[in-house]
Amino acid sequence: MVPPGLSFRDPELLWLLLLVPVVIFLKVRRERRGDGALVVPTLAFVASARPTWRLRLRHLPFSLALLGYAGLVVALSRPRLGLERTESWTEGVDIFIALDASGSMAAEDFKPKNRFHVAKNAVRQFVEGRTSDRVGLLTFAGRSRTVAPLTTDRQMLLERLGGLSLGEQGDGTAIGMALGNALARLRPSKAKSKVIVLVTDGGNNAGEIDPDTASGIAKALGVRVYTIGVGTVSGPVEIPITVRDPETGRVSERRVVANVDVDEPLLKRIASGTGAKFFRATDAKGLAETFAEIDRLEKSEIKTARFTRYREVFPRVAMPSVLLLAAAGLLAAFVLPVVPE
Repeated sequence: MVPPGLSFRDPELLWLLLLVPVVIFLKVRRERRGDGALVVPTLAFVASARPTWRLRLRHLPFSLALLGYAGLVVALSRPRLGLERTESWTEGVDIFIALDASGSMAAEDFKPKNRFHVAKNAVRQFVEGRTSDRVGLLTFAGRSRTVAPLTTDRQMLLERLGGLSLGEQGDGTAIGMALGNALARLRPSKAKSKVIVLVTDGGNNAGEIDPDTASGIAKALGVRVYTIGVGTVSGPVEIPITVRDPETGRVSERRVVANVDVDEPLLKRIASGTGAKFFRATDAKGLAETFAEIDRLEKSEIKTARFTRYREVFPRVAMPSVLLLAAAGLLAAFVLPVVPE
């Protein structure tokens, strides 16, 4: 079995190993020619005698010499084990995703699922593709909550993403608050590139921070804000809402039809003001393609340096080979002398 990382500094010398089968062929051919010797009938009884141990081992010096020769050829080709060390560093992107979790995200125009479910899947695919960047996540409605800080632990982030549900952040859509929260998380970042991805299906109608003010702060901090408007371009959508009966306390689901208008002018101002882009996603495929486009726009620059340190192993091959050659010589000279055929 070849050790991993084995290589030869002078592999062309291995061609000398082709002499081994040539020498074996010539020896076998020579011995077969010796079978035509004169047979004397009066010496037939000698042929029936059992061969001595010297006769049985007559090929041993030759075999040891060939093994020693082959070992020396391998040793001369300088076998070595490469201990490779790879050092890489990245000029990464710090990305904070602000995901709208308001009640309107329950709209079921992204059949067969609602907007929030499809948006979570798109965010999941996006996070899985950012292998060298830090990604953070927050949700917002009437208020904003950080779900995961900037992290490279994608498994933790994805687990928290999977546990999100609608209705946890009150009523309304506080876009300015969401941007302010994301900017506060990005401000200490030392990354070369800082990005916010804002996913929403409405306009700002809650919170103490004006979205245009938050956009100006993002521009001053060098943070690009990509905005994604989620939902059908126009027309009413069906939204399931939970209703509690005040008399019985029983909770039931009721469906209402409403128009949820995306504030495109606001989202375009935020994106263009920070040097980013606005996207409109009207279905699941469009939302996935939008995140894929952002992924292409915000690629990390990864630099890798590879160093290889070799450990010479030819002494481990050369020493046994020399011993084999010495043993072959001693056997041929003193123990199993070659008898002329």
